[in-house]
Amino acid sequence: MSPAPLPTSPTKPMGLPRRYQQPAWNRTCRYAYHRLTRMQGSSEAIARGLAAGVLSGWFPWFGFQIIVAVAIATLLRGNRLAAAAATWVSNPFTYVPIFAFNFRVGSWLLGNRFPEVRISNITTWEAVADLGADLMLPLLLGCVVVGTGMSLLTYICSLRLINKARYRRQLRRLVRRNKLIRPRE
Repeated sequence: MSPAPLPTSPTKPMGLPRRYQQPAWNRTCRYAYHRLTRMQGSSEAIARGLAAGVLSGWFPWFGFQIIVAVAIATLLRGNRLAAAAATWVSNPFTYVPIFAFNFRVGSWLLGNRFPEVRISNITTWEAVADLGADLMLPLLLGCVVVGTGMSLLTYICSLRLINKARYRRQLRRLVRRNKLIRPRE
């Protein structure tokens, strides 16, 4: 006697519940979003901290980005934890594209008067030192311009996002406590 075949249904998936069938990055992003919107402090302070972290993350201060971000957040009275977390906008996977873009922006702002830097020409640390201002001036100028723009954009977007999420959470709490009818949005 063989065991009965398992019932299959095209509408109901087999195995794990649906929430566990989502991609891992989707769950991670939702978790980070909830952690961000539920941080202690005012939404303005959190947004200032995020902006400070993004600004610091656009500069090539490897190893010091978090320290600089926390210092900037302290000066701006922003959330220091949010600043430290936001520096991860630049990570080992995004360093090259971010700094190449910053270099291009800086070169463009300086009128393209700096020579094209080719990676194949840089084989030793002496070659990097020989580039000196040819490399660092456009890079730092690009970092200032792009970092400032991105930090302002981060401040505006995160402030709206946090305020909206906190409002919705407060509304859900009121509905649950008072069993109110939820207004349509």
